[in-house]
Amino acid sequence: MPSFKIDLSTAVVIVATEPTIKMANKQAGEVAVDRDTGATLMTVDLLVSDEGQSNLWKVTVPETGVPEGLSVGRMVSVVGLKARDWENTFNGQARHGISFRAVSLVAV
Repeated sequence: MPSFKIDLSTAVVIVATEPTIKMANKQAGEVAVDRDTGATLMTVDLLVSDEGQSNLWKVTVPETGVPEGLSVGRMVSVVGLKARDWENTFNGQARHGISFRAVSLVAV
């Protein structure tokens, strides 16, 4: 599926949750890794505010792109943010949404 670049150059982005390790399979304890680099993937919730509106986005970032000591309330800039729509069936229910992936986060 294609992905689309997201421009956050005019947005204020604040860390809403501390980064956590992304699981590929929670039941098996399998950690998600980047297919190209093998880096462990992390998820972090970001509050993105722009043009008078705010949204909470769960963003996946390679562990190497998350600055050490990143904490809740910290302003960040997001490098290489892309969005991709997804769809799957789980327990007979069709689900869909948008996933967000970034190259790195930089503390402001």
